[in-house]
Order: sequence, then C-alpha cells, then structure tokens
Amino acid sequence: MSDLVIETHALRKVFRTRKGRPRVAVRDLDLAVPAGGVHGFLGPNGSGKTTTIRMLLGLARATSGSMRLFGQDVPHHLPDVIGRIGAVVEAPKFSPMFTGRQNLLLLSRSIGAPDSRVDQALDTVSLTGRDRDRYKGYSLGMKQRLAIAATLLKDPDLLILDEPTNGLDPAGIREIRETIRSLGAEGVTVLLSSHILAEVQQVCDSATIIGNGRMLASGLVEDLIGTSTSYRVGVEDLDRGARILADAGHTVRAENRMLVVDTQHSPTEITRTLADAGLYLSELVPLRADLESVFLELTQGSTLGNGTDAGLEEAAATTEVIR
Repeated sequence: MSDLVIETHALRKVFRTRKGRPRVAVRDLDLAVPAGGVHGFLGPNGSGKTTTIRMLLGLARATSGSMRLFGQDVPHHLPDVIGRIGAVVEAPKFSPMFTGRQNLLLLSRSIGAPDSRVDQALDTVSLTGRDRDRYKGYSLGMKQRLAIAATLLKDPDLLILDEPTNGLDPAGIREIRETIRSLGAEGVTVLLSSHILAEVQQVCDSATIIGNGRMLASGLVEDLIGTSTSYRVGVEDLDRGARILADAGHTVRAENRMLVVDTQHSPTEITRTLADAGLYLSELVPLRADLESVFLELTQGSTLGNGTDAGLEEAAATTEVIR
C-alpha cells in the first residue's frame, strides 16, 4: 500500500471562457503528499492551487488525469474516505449570533460526534476561554481557528487548508501558524496551500511549487532550499580583499560595503587566505538560501499566468467547509 495520502497523475483542468475559448487551470499535475507532517502547496495567485484542491474534494470535475486519497481513486471512492478529511476552502460561514462553542456543538451533533470533541478541538486551536464569545465579535484569526476547529470534530487524518492566513494581521498569522505546526506534530497530514513564502518555510516539512498549473519542484523544504555556499565578508579594504579572494579562486562581489563570496570551499579557507595577505575579518556570515529565492526563480513569469484560478474559478466557486 502507498504511504502517500494524496496522489495525482497528469491531472488537468480546462475551463471555457464566456467567449468559448479554453483556459487551462491545471496542466498535467503530478502531486505526491506523504503521510504525516505539513506539506506546502506553493504557487502565485492564479497558479491552480484552489482548482486542484476543489478537484480533490469533488467540488470541481477534472478534465483528465487521476487522483487518489489514502490510496482510493477519487472522486469515485470519495464517499469512502471523506470521513477522514477535514478542509477549509475559502472563507468559512458560521452563525454570527451564536458563540464559537454553540457553532461547533451544532456541527458536532449533526455528524454524531460527542460533545467532548468540541472541547478537544477548541483546545487544539487555542480558543478555550473565548469559546463563549459570539462569533460576530471574533477577529479574522479567531474565525480561521474556529474553521479549523470545525474540521477537527471528526478527528481527520488529512487536513486541507487553502490560504488560511489571507487577510490576517501578523498576530493572526502567528496563531494559525502555531496551530498548523502543532497539528502536523501530532500526526495529522496537513496540505497547506499558500503563496506566503515565510509561512511555508516556517511550518512545512515538504513542499510542492507550481506555476501556471504545472509542477515546478517538489521535495523536502531543506532540499529545495539547498546548502549555503555564499558568505558575507567584512574587511577594511574591500578592493584589496576582493582581489585576494578572486586570485584564490573564489567568486566575489561588493554589496552594501561588504563582500559576498560564492565558493565551494569552507569558510576557514576564506579566513586563511585573507589572513595570509595581512587582512583580517570583521565579519563572516553564511548566507543561507531561502524558499523565497527558490520560489521566485522557479515561478518567474508565471504569476497570474492565465487568470484561471483568480478569475474563472473564483467566479464559479462557493464558500466550502468540508467537515
């Protein structure tokens, strides 16, 4: 049996514009999400993330290709696995005059879950103590955490979150980030769709980057980022230092009154080369690549490539919370 929770092969979605012209939202996408931890689904706005999620959940029909959840073909076997899945797709809806607890109790009783599950869900998303406040008084971050709590009522094995921090202030983003991180640590497989690079890098174990509906890269976040081979070097005489390091085989450039050295050698070699020439370091700092630089390099020119996800799909989309 496959250890992948989500699999797609050659997945494709084509829309028709009002003028009858085809627009490709998802292009032959191969997606593989392993069990456990947090997997980032990363791409610019309009790159096909929401469309892919809606197809996985049976909310949109794939044009071609195949999809599997927990090893079961979907949408044909979606009823067999939907009880193991929680998802928040776009903005959730709750009764504004009810408290957070009342909203969750209504949902839990509708699916036959025990009331104790409400307490567990509220504790997981850190809403205990604010659960008796009316929903209309919740901040955006609290509303998103309540939406996640709603998906936890049936104790899902897979949680799908589509841009959960959109519109949130820094405090709200931190709250959601901590919630996602804790869920992944507890063994829930989380698919986190986002275009916010810092969010993905801080909470995700692995990631898939897409652009124009096509997969550009996938793997462990640390492997996507790679190992640093650049260093920021501070010396008193920049010009002389640059010449010495270049003569020793390093690639050097000046940047903000410092030297940036790209090298396959260890930092010890940089120190020794300069010291032997009578130049001494005031600073030597490794410059670790980040997910943002990888993302921008891969997706250059793909932002809002055809507008399908941001335009055609959103026009037809409805707010969905899968419980």
